[in-house]
Amino acid sequence: MRILLLCHSFNSLSQRLYAELAALGHTLSVELDIADSVTEEAVALFRPDLLIAPFLKRRIPDSVWRALPCFIVHPGPPGDRGPAALDWAILEGRAEWGVTVLQADGDFDAGPVWAHAGFPMRAASKGALYRAEVTEAAVAATLQALARHAAGEPPLTLPPQADGWRGVLPQARRAIDWARDDSATVLAKVRASDGQPGVVSRLCGVEVRLYDAHPATAAAWAGLNGAPGEPLARRDDALLCRTVDGAVWLGRIARLDRTVSIKLPAALALADETAALPERVAPLTRADDEWAELRYAEHGAPGARVGVLSFDFCNGAMSTAQCARLRDALVEVKRRDTQLLILVGGAGFFSNGIDLNTIEHATHRDGDSAADASWRNINAMNDVALEILTTTDRLTVSLLRGNAGAGGAFLALAADQVWAGRGVMLNPHYKNMGNLYGSEYWTYLAPKRLGTDGARALMQRRLPLSAPEAARIGFIDRCIDGPPAVLLDAALQEACAMAASYNLCDALARKQRTRAADEAARPLADYRQEELARMHRNFYGFDPSYHVARHHFVHRLPHAWTPRHLAMHREVAAR
Repeated sequence: MRILLLCHSFNSLSQRLYAELAALGHTLSVELDIADSVTEEAVALFRPDLLIAPFLKRRIPDSVWRALPCFIVHPGPPGDRGPAALDWAILEGRAEWGVTVLQADGDFDAGPVWAHAGFPMRAASKGALYRAEVTEAAVAATLQALARHAAGEPPLTLPPQADGWRGVLPQARRAIDWARDDSATVLAKVRASDGQPGVVSRLCGVEVRLYDAHPATAAAWAGLNGAPGEPLARRDDALLCRTVDGAVWLGRIARLDRTVSIKLPAALALADETAALPERVAPLTRADDEWAELRYAEHGAPGARVGVLSFDFCNGAMSTAQCARLRDALVEVKRRDTQLLILVGGAGFFSNGIDLNTIEHATHRDGDSAADASWRNINAMNDVALEILTTTDRLTVSLLRGNAGAGGAFLALAADQVWAGRGVMLNPHYKNMGNLYGSEYWTYLAPKRLGTDGARALMQRRLPLSAPEAARIGFIDRCIDGPPAVLLDAALQEACAMAASYNLCDALARKQRTRAADEAARPLADYRQEELARMHRNFYGFDPSYHVARHHFVHRLPHAWTPRHLAMHREVAAR
């Protein structure tokens, strides 16, 4: 079937659907929803049998939905309508939610229903739910809808539904009343607003938008005094803020008192206002409910120990400071007597490479620049990768519970083996960010797995790669079924067996011989130097493509056109 994906942006859900449909043999093309005339032109050029809209913010033009079937993927159960379905569900504490695939008929989310899938809600941010439960339900429902359509069956017959229209969730409903709202309410409001639009509030007398909230234990704020809404301490560039019944950690904020508002680590955004706050350092090994970005635990019997170093950075972006903390943690845990080390990224993202927001922030800081900040950040990323690559006294495994992009995908490859959940999407290329060349030792790591030609083809392809496809071509080693919550248990079981294996010593000896031979043939420093020479031109050279692309990404500027590697119908038409 020829299927056109129409989406506001090619986000994680759109990418996952693209990969699933491609694996089933469908012929696909993508058009970003820029204007009605552009959509009409895409339909005329591609002549699809079906249009699927996994992520839209506007109506499909009448001329399009009247001409061919158009399936809308709505993140709500049958009967729910409106642009903020998940926001309302989180704020109102719904126990169950779902996804509906319906046919466009000119009204928002009101057409015939072709399929739907439900899921239990959990205490998590909107983005976390969207990338996990919503995406899985959307894939299941979309494939069901396609099967019904292909079989010539009609849409589902459902009981009459009350009009479930809910408009945009206004800031008045999102607003935090620090004098009244308990910690659970504060968390729900920020989680319902995560990603966009954030919660407008005031911290340190500054109007801000709040994002990335986490519960705080009593131990975190013990001995600290302050009124509700007042920052009490710092940790990992997050701020601990008092509530009426405890405290919450706020990881990201955007100042609204500046000409340019950028979502930043909270303590960085309010650096002057919070400089005197105490630092509440969390040890790597600690209670499960004590939040921090890094965590370490060990499992298994003596002589067959498995260390687990977890890192969970907001949206997978790794700033220079976060890279330094992760590298320091690696150095620390490598002193432990373990036989295998698992590197576990966040449930939503393993890593997406350098932190473009903090880099953009450098353009507004006296004595700094985006080029300098980019240079510091890529070198810090390389330091983390090098620390993993030179770990030769134990086996290493990267476990991807969430998506990985750009340098984050190659950071994972620095380990001996890479395991990923079946639903993980990888974007192992850099060119989509203004033709960046990339680093993280990719010129060493990718050819080792794919060969020179395979690595070159992958980097030029510029399309997302599903975990099953990545395993098939050898980019990763294993694809594990199951949701992110159970992946670690499954990986631990396998890792403990590897650590206790009779041939562990042989495996380590082979690893050490291979690393020594590779180093003799060409030192890692040479790969790094060559990659960074190209990156230096990206950052400091005459071509501003990277800086323009980064600025557009950080400030969410609308797309002016659909990239040719997505809009295959335009690529063909141009020949």
